[in-house]
Amino acid sequence: MWLFAALIGVPLIEIVLFVQIGGAIGLWATIAIVLLTAAIGAAMLRAQGFAALGTLQNDLRRGRDPTPTLAHGALLLFAGALLLTPGFLTDAVGFALLTPQARSALIAWGGPKLAAQVVSSGPRAARRRGPIGDAPIEAEYREVDPHDADPHDPPPRR
Repeated sequence: MWLFAALIGVPLIEIVLFVQIGGAIGLWATIAIVLLTAAIGAAMLRAQGFAALGTLQNDLRRGRDPTPTLAHGALLLFAGALLLTPGFLTDAVGFALLTPQARSALIAWGGPKLAAQVVSSGPRAARRRGPIGDAPIEAEYREVDPHDADPHDPPPRR
């Protein structure tokens, strides 16, 4: 329901803003603002995206939890999509998401809600995928002496 409201509401708000702002400052100034915000947003997004990628690589190299960096990266991706969408509302939200403070606040607000949703749906998904009861799993095997096997040899054909 929220997605449907957003798909209808956001374009309507953008149309109203285009008409109001375009009427106040003129067509060409409105088009120039939209193009300028897209160019500035793309440059800022590129710089912050590379910074987030570097932070992610450092987190992984040092064995730290990359979840916060991945969350910031996902919000940067969303900000980029909003900045590429022509409009004043989407540009405002996109620029807001380019600030680390706004991303951190959104993660702090939405992170626990998302985690609760993932945890509550986890056991059901695991029950569907796992083996049923204590049913045996049939397999073929062959004993291999680790001293005789060359790790570069291909596995035997059957």
